[in-house]
Amino acid sequence: MQAVTLGPEGTYSHRAASSVADEVEFRESVTAIVETVADGEYDRGVVPIENSIEGSVTETLDALSDREVAAVQEIVTPIRHALLARREDFSVVASHSQALAQCRSYLESEYPDADLEAVASTARGVEHARENPDVAAIGHPDNASGDPDLSVVAEGIQDRTSNATRFFVIAPASEQSEAGGKSSLVVYPNANYPGLLLELLEPFAERDVNLTRVESRPSGERLGDYVFHIDFAAGLYEERAQEAIADVEAIAENGWVRRLGSYDTEHVLY
Repeated sequence: MQAVTLGPEGTYSHRAASSVADEVEFRESVTAIVETVADGEYDRGVVPIENSIEGSVTETLDALSDREVAAVQEIVTPIRHALLARREDFSVVASHSQALAQCRSYLESEYPDADLEAVASTARGVEHARENPDVAAIGHPDNASGDPDLSVVAEGIQDRTSNATRFFVIAPASEQSEAGGKSSLVVYPNANYPGLLLELLEPFAERDVNLTRVESRPSGERLGDYVFHIDFAAGLYEERAQEAIADVEAIAENGWVRRLGSYDTEHVLY
């Protein structure tokens, strides 16, 4: 099976994608990945959805709101960040914005004068460091393995040792499944009034369905107008889930409810 994920080679997304696909291709943005899967260009895409330190990846949430795809699997993997450079005397640290944020305390303590440069991916930052001795990168320590130009300046620099990231394996919308231990919805009520969010959540509480994540994102239509991303611990095949979603659809009758599908979780270590 072929999958597409954030590139270039060596990103954490690449490592996650390699656990589900024999061939991995790359794009420079999550939006591009979701678009190519929605259009049927690839069987699978792997996109980061949430980090245990920095929270949800907003580009992924917005892309899942804009295009119809199915979430068919969840991958959870620990994140081990290392500082990689050609020399210990550098003035810039380059990496993905999430990686920079996950190592904020370390960088402020050890390199307070370094400029932080956000790039498209951790692997792109490694490329930058490989080409420029004034630049260090944040990435997996294996990115320096066998590389005569790069060395590991420090390992385990993430602010918390429990750092982990959830990835969604996405597929064309036609492959949506109702079987799995978790499910995800995207809800656009196209409304704004007191108690709206409570109304959207009550159907799950009333049926003893545990909500594992609730997140709001601006709809882009107008101020105060939001899209809600809801994950819950039940399969869409379950009667209690079907009843709860029916209630949500009634509340959002002027908008829409998108079922990303049900899926199981795989823990991948590397």
